[in-house]
Amino acid sequence: MKLSTSKVTAPLLHKPCQISNLFNYTPSSYNFHTGTSRAATPLPLPTAVGPPPAAPLPAASQYGERVDRRRRQAELLKRGQDLRASHMKPGSALKKRFWKEVHVKTTPEGHHTVHLDGRPVRAPTTKSVLPIPPSKPHLASAIALEWDLLVSAQQALKQHHIPLTSIASRAYDIALQDKGQAPGDARQEMVTMLMRYLDTDTLLCWAPARSQHDAMQLEESADRANKSLREIQIRVARPIISYLTTCIWPGIEIKPVLDDGSIVPASQPQETRDVIRGWISGLGPWELAGLERAVLAGKSLCVAARLVVEWSENFRSVNEPKEGASISPKFGIEEAAEACSLEVSWQTGMWGEVEDSHDVDKEDLRRQFGSVILIVSGTS
Repeated sequence: MKLSTSKVTAPLLHKPCQISNLFNYTPSSYNFHTGTSRAATPLPLPTAVGPPPAAPLPAASQYGERVDRRRRQAELLKRGQDLRASHMKPGSALKKRFWKEVHVKTTPEGHHTVHLDGRPVRAPTTKSVLPIPPSKPHLASAIALEWDLLVSAQQALKQHHIPLTSIASRAYDIALQDKGQAPGDARQEMVTMLMRYLDTDTLLCWAPARSQHDAMQLEESADRANKSLREIQIRVARPIISYLTTCIWPGIEIKPVLDDGSIVPASQPQETRDVIRGWISGLGPWELAGLERAVLAGKSLCVAARLVVEWSENFRSVNEPKEGASISPKFGIEEAAEACSLEVSWQTGMWGEVEDSHDVDKEDLRRQFGSVILIVSGTS
């Protein structure tokens, strides 16, 4: 390709008025190349008409296949643990299970104790034998079962392997401190900690109203019946709040901590805080330990109080049906888990679950609430 250019010479400027003409000066030609020109080929425009297609919906999860796969994984894990335990060196005592059988015995005072062969299970803080009240034989049997499922003594050092033993030890420590037989003031520390959850209660944090930026195609699916997340949260929260303000804390007002469009949580009225603080301070050791476990699991003081009162043997008179009144449905593990995880269920319903994350958290929440029911219920 031959490049031809022409020499451009700018005229000398002798007057100031000629400066403006410099910017308007145009050379005689700009011949930079001599190639032939070709017209551009435009791409065809889309011919589809109408609105864009709806967003894809998550496929139904195959819970049966997951359960079978997890069962097979658990069996393989147990085989590996048994194989490693059979080839342990003599010095690795914590990696061995030093007991063969687990028994539940009853003391002359009527308390239940769990024994590993001939050794009683002890509280980790006081090192004394862990007594279970006479009215809770099912709790003693459940503690014995979780110790029978351990494959090594090292697992007993982790609380998530023995959740019932840990919560029973917590209640026993509170009972000893209330009697002045152990140092510390765990009750007051627990009351202060639990009251902090009232200002950020999960049950009282409601999502904003529906906006134009919401995924309408996903929100208007048939299973949600055209209801927004805020409407579902209010529908679930109102019966629980009504029960609390009628049967447990009568006369107080419980307000949502997040109003529509607000991001700063609002505190409850001082009268409400005083009543709830006094109620928590007066709970028995086993109910207080159960309330703490439920609050830490669900991040909701209201749901935890509702669950404890529903199943506690000391609040049985509260749940007795009044004459002429209809029997209210039982508030159990599923109801408490649903109330504490509405937003997570809403999001996973739209976008799907993360395997080994959401499903594990869901089952762990139910396991924690189950331990609360076992710790507070009784036969008396």
